[in-house]
Amino acid sequence: MNLLDELRALGVDVDDGLKRVMGNEKLYTRLLGSFVKMIKGSEVAADFDASDCTETIEKVHAIKGTSGNLSLTPIYKAYNEMLGLLRGGQPEEAREILKKVIPVQNEIVACIEKNMNQ
Repeated sequence: MNLLDELRALGVDVDDGLKRVMGNEKLYTRLLGSFVKMIKGSEVAADFDASDCTETIEKVHAIKGTSGNLSLTPIYKAYNEMLGLLRGGQPEEAREILKKVIPVQNEIVACIEKNMNQ
């Protein structure tokens, strides 16, 4: 199985992602690599400060946008929901969603990394 097939199996809407880059698989793959670098530099930790979520909101917003542009559907949906909760003053509810998406996110990132290093 190649990268795109593996991502499909993980719930990523690869076909939509490819449409966004006019079918250019090479570009899409390169952007996936950029996503991995971005998420590693902007990870949202489950122990974020619930009393001041400003930085967390910024990170969540960035991840939501990038994952949406790449059609990384499971990540996008979770971060979109988290963003609404954080902006609505519900950090504990956002934290629960984060705890659920981190394993999925890690699996997608590991899949991309594994295929980029071949």
